[in-house]
Amino acid sequence: MADGEKLIPDDQIDLRGVLCPINFVKTKLKLEMMDSGQVLEVLLDDGEPIRSVPRSVKEEGHKIIKVENIEGAYRLLIKKA
Repeated sequence: MADGEKLIPDDQIDLRGVLCPINFVKTKLKLEMMDSGQVLEVLLDDGEPIRSVPRSVKEEGHKIIKVENIEGAYRLLIKKA
């Protein structure tokens, strides 16, 4: 992917305000409904969610493409394995 190229996620889920481990469970369920190679955008709160969810997603074999801070939350792009 070239610098500056916008990656359009295939699906998205807003988990701001959702506590651990529910946010990972919801992320996992969403990924299970997607096809391999598709990209999921997840919005997460700072703190425990942004520490736990990416780690758990990687343990499931998926790839974290991007993590960015947006207005006090985090935008996570996950490529399904």
